Amino acid sequence: MSRRKEEDSFRILRIYDEPEERRAMPVSSDTSSQHEQLMQYQLGRGHGPFQVLPRRPVFQLDPVYQELRTMTQQQWDFWTLDTSELQATWFLEGELGQGAQDDSRLLPGPVLDQHSSSSSPSREALSLLEAVPRIPDEAVVSQKTPQAAWKVGTLQHGKKVSAIAIGGSTHHVYTCGPGYIRVWDESALHAWDKAPQAHLDLQSPHNCVFTCKLFPDEQSLITGGKARTLTLWDLASMPRVRTQLASTGSICYSLALSSDARVCLACFRGFVEIWDLQNHILIRKHKVPTYGARCGDITGNKFWTGGEDTVLYSWDLRSYQRLHQYRLQSEILSITHDPTEEWLLVGLRNSNIITLHTHRMEKFKVPVQKFNDFYNLKFASCGSYFVTTLNKSIRCLAAPSLQSLFQVEESAEIFCCDVSVDNKYLVTGSRNSATVYQLLY
Repeated sequence: MSRRKEEDSFRILRIYDEPEERRAMPVSSDTSSQHEQLMQYQLGRGHGPFQVLPRRPVFQLDPVYQELRTMTQQQWDFWTLDTSELQATWFLEGELGQGAQDDSRLLPGPVLDQHSSSSSPSREALSLLEAVPRIPDEAVVSQKTPQAAWKVGTLQHGKKVSAIAIGGSTHHVYTCGPGYIRVWDESALHAWDKAPQAHLDLQSPHNCVFTCKLFPDEQSLITGGKARTLTLWDLASMPRVRTQLASTGSICYSLALSSDARVCLACFRGFVEIWDLQNHILIRKHKVPTYGARCGDITGNKFWTGGEDTVLYSWDLRSYQRLHQYRLQSEILSITHDPTEEWLLVGLRNSNIITLHTHRMEKFKVPVQKFNDFYNLKFASCGSYFVTTLNKSIRCLAAPSLQSLFQVEESAEIFCCDVSVDNKYLVTGSRNSATVYQLLY
C-alpha cells in the first residue's frame, strides 16, 4: 500500500468554532461511548468520499431508534418534560424536520392530537414501563467543559521552561528546564512575581530536563532530558532526589507512565527503555527505528512511539513485538491518550491531529494544516475536553464533539503545558516563565 493510500484511509473529523455548529450528542459519562458517537455523527455529515466504519447500516436500526430519529424538536421536548438537561439531540434539526415530513405515521399521536397508525403497546408492556422508576435529574452527572481561561498569574522560572507539571490536590506546580527545577505552591498561582517554594538543582548545571511526569498520588515526580540518568523525586515533604536510574542514552526526549505508575517508558534516539519504578529496575532496552521515538505513551498492554520518520508505531508491552504502524506523512511531535486509554491523540508538525482507537482499527484525522515547531496535547482527567498548544496559541476542544471551547494567544512560544487533575488550572511553559490560567465553567 502506498503512503498516499494509507493517508487517505484516515477519515476526516472537523473542528467547529461556532456554538451552533456543535454536534448534538447524547450526554454520557462514558468517554469511550462518547467517542463512538462522535465518529458516527461526523461521518454522517459527508466530508468527502471516505470509507465507512463497519457499523450497522441505517436501515437495520432498531424500530425505536428509527422512531426517535423522525421526531421533531417540539415532539422531543414533549417527551422530555422536566428533564431538559437530558435531552438527547442526536440529529440535525434539518434531518429531524425532513424525516418528520416524510413519514408522519411514526409521530406519536398525543403530540399531534391524533392517533398514530402504529399499534398500541400491550397492557403488559405498559405495566412494565410504569414499574420502571423515574431517574431523578440530580442523579445524572454530566461532565462540564470550560468556556474560557482567565490568566491569573505568572511563575518566574528564570530560564526556558521545557517541561511542566501541576498537581490536583495541592496545586503545586513543577517548572523544569536547564540546570534546575522550581516548585511553586498554590499561593503563587495567583501572583506575578512570587518566589518559588523550593529550588532543586540538577546533578550538573549542564543537565537539562526535557520531560517530566507527576505520579497519580502526587508524591513522586520523574524527570528526564539531557543527562545519563532518569531522576525520581520524592515530593512527600521537602522535595528531594529519591533515586537516579542510570539510562543508556544521553538524551531522553519523552517519558510516559502506566496508569498505576509502576512502569515507565523513556524515549531515546533509536531505542526506548522500559523501567520497573517499584523496584527501580530496567526491564528492557528495546530497539526502535532511529527516528521513531521522539515521543511515546502507554495504554494498557501497549506502548506507542513516533517521531521524525512520520510513522506511529504500536508495540506489545509484554512480547515487545511491533503490532501496527501508521504512516502519517508529517513529523510526530506529541502523543497522549484519553482517561479510558481507548483513544489516542497524535499531534503532527503540520498541526493535524490523528485520533485512533487503541484496540480497533478505527482512525481519523482532524485537519488544521498550519506548520508549527512546538505542539502539545493534554487530555483533561474528566475526559470531556483536551488542550492543544501550537507555537503561541492555546486551544481547548470539547471531546468528543471537537467544538472549539476557547482560544488564547500568548506573547511567546509555548514549549509545554499541563492541566490539573481537578480541571481547575491550566499551566503553560515558555521562554523564561510559566503562565497560569484558571478555567472558567
